Amino acid sequence: MKKTICDFDLNEKKVIIRCDFNVPMKDGKIMDDTRIQESLKTIQYAIDHNAIVILLSHLGRVKEETDLVKYNLAPVAKRLSECLHHPVLFCNKTRGQTLENTIANMHPKDVLLLQNTRYEDLDGKKESKNDPELGAYWASLGDIFINDAFGTAHRSHASNVGIASHLPSGVGFLIEKELHILASLKEPEHPYVVILGGAKVQDKIGVIENLAPKADHLMIGGGMAFTFLKAQGYAIGSSLCDEENIPFCQKMLDLYADKIMLPKDVNVTTSFSNDTPSHITTIDHIETNEMGMDIGPETIKAMQDVLQQAKTVLWNGPLGVYEFETFRKGTESILSYLTTIKTKTILGGGDIVACASELGYKDKVTHASTGGGATLTYLEGKPLPGIDCIDEK
Repeated sequence: MKKTICDFDLNEKKVIIRCDFNVPMKDGKIMDDTRIQESLKTIQYAIDHNAIVILLSHLGRVKEETDLVKYNLAPVAKRLSECLHHPVLFCNKTRGQTLENTIANMHPKDVLLLQNTRYEDLDGKKESKNDPELGAYWASLGDIFINDAFGTAHRSHASNVGIASHLPSGVGFLIEKELHILASLKEPEHPYVVILGGAKVQDKIGVIENLAPKADHLMIGGGMAFTFLKAQGYAIGSSLCDEENIPFCQKMLDLYADKIMLPKDVNVTTSFSNDTPSHITTIDHIETNEMGMDIGPETIKAMQDVLQQAKTVLWNGPLGVYEFETFRKGTESILSYLTTIKTKTILGGGDIVACASELGYKDKVTHASTGGGATLTYLEGKPLPGIDCIDEK
């Protein structure tokens, strides 16, 4: 079991907390502060225990000079201060004398946010490639390291693995909660239903291979359903298809024919748009010029009938193009239904959590994971470097 922030004496210690403030931004404004909100408990605990709090986070992908303006963390510092009801200092540097002087002048209960760790990626991707010198430098700024950024736990970066290599380390409350919830899926209460959506089969191969033997039902929707349907011999028109993985779909259908549930009907249109006329058709009547954009009412009903008996539900990936109002009915109907039945529902990060948040269901399910790639990596049964590096109790 990994150490947590509660295992350390934080009094007057410089505590480096790696947060996940990778929030959606538009024109310098935060569009959704969920990830900031999720970090508050750990930060507040450090403040309450008289720590000098030093926060690190990345924002976006910094590839060129213009990204420095686009992915500046200054708005996050402002919003974080409002959420904490506590002043948050901001240093527009990731290293150097200005940063070091700022930290030297901090007192217990002070909170500082450094500039975007991925600013360091402009110089040889030092953050993303876990440059040893950078990790050692950041570690030199503190006494204790706490990782609470579950969203980057599947990455080996200088700001997680690099720092943890040099300091006593633990996890924050967010990662502790994520690990507790996801670990419960190793021995889920049955019937156990897995819902998988999203665009490509390629993105979910490891998850399907790992979860199919454990699940009682595997419901597949979204764009990836059409690759499975083509593997069954259906004509799918111009629907999204992951041609390279048709053999994989055929193999899974052969192995788990009694578990895999595919759409019976779909909402189709002739172009990738919210405004083009659409209609419901069965999967054996998709025309050459038509593309499937959402599951249909017959499929929704069939899924609800199975879910009614479920004790545990894990869901990753939307069932349709939810960004278009015309094609979000499938995803919204199943989300709504899950909030009315007595089942443990876990949303496995990424787009399905974004969709649930937008539609008002995120706080009505058992757990909505903050990790996209990290959750998928965990569900594939692979290691999470950002957590594996943390000290054991």
